[in-house]
Amino acid sequence: MNEVANINTKDYAAMAKAMGMVMDTGSNKEKADALARVRINHAPIMGRSEVNGKMVNVEVVAGGTYKLDIPDGPTYYSDTATIRPYMQRFMYKRFVMKTDSTPNRYIKTIMADNLNIDLKDNDGGFNCGKAAGYIQDFKSLPEKMQDLLKQIKRVRVLFGTIELHNPVDETGASVSIGATPFIWEVENRDAFKTFGTVVFNKLNKMKRLPIHHYVKLATEERKLPNGNCFYLPSVSLDLSTTLDMDDDTQENLANFLAWVSNYNGYITNAWDENMHKNEDVDKETVDEFIDITAEEFA
Repeated sequence: MNEVANINTKDYAAMAKAMGMVMDTGSNKEKADALARVRINHAPIMGRSEVNGKMVNVEVVAGGTYKLDIPDGPTYYSDTATIRPYMQRFMYKRFVMKTDSTPNRYIKTIMADNLNIDLKDNDGGFNCGKAAGYIQDFKSLPEKMQDLLKQIKRVRVLFGTIELHNPVDETGASVSIGATPFIWEVENRDAFKTFGTVVFNKLNKMKRLPIHHYVKLATEERKLPNGNCFYLPSVSLDLSTTLDMDDDTQENLANFLAWVSNYNGYITNAWDENMHKNEDVDKETVDEFIDITAEEFA
């Protein structure tokens, strides 16, 4: 609670920095206590039901629903939800496919309030392999380097509380669950921009804090060339109500800040253990990076 106790809650600049609203560029303990994770469930969940005396496959949870994974507990689903965003952070993330000797894994960086600095990652490097700065001519890079950059995702990490509307479990049965603290790693490029434009950048311009407002969530279907579909968040900022910061709210904020601190400590420890792997990196390869816009590879 010390970090929060020292923040002047009436000081917009101090509170905005704590909530990750500064420099939104669009660009020992493993972790703190586990948080529920929010995702969008793109594919329907099928189940079995008796129809005219026969057991048939039926859709029990539709695609395009919000999915709330409770640590060491059940998973809940809902078509729509309302979140109260407390803060945001930024990170890079890259999925590495398994080989004969290694399993699937993610390379992740520490979390920061902007992407204009080098961020240590758990592979012993920085930015999951991306050099700092912008690249103007992406196509001029070696193909191998282009492929690497395409794998690296900018992630807007949201922390807050979520209320699912008419939630169900994985069988489609109605359940009851109250407002739940969550983490949401928003890595889709369009969704990343949407939350920046509709929520954080807008509030920043109005000198308002995210913790004082609700954000209503639905989803929008998008088609892929092969006929399959996926879903993006539909986001609506509610400015009609200004929420107070009571004791529970301040405790939640303190817990989120502690979670980020412990997560960053975990990544930094992994960086210390693995940095030797990158000591012999070819400097000429690094120098091939020239300024590039993030949108070209996000």
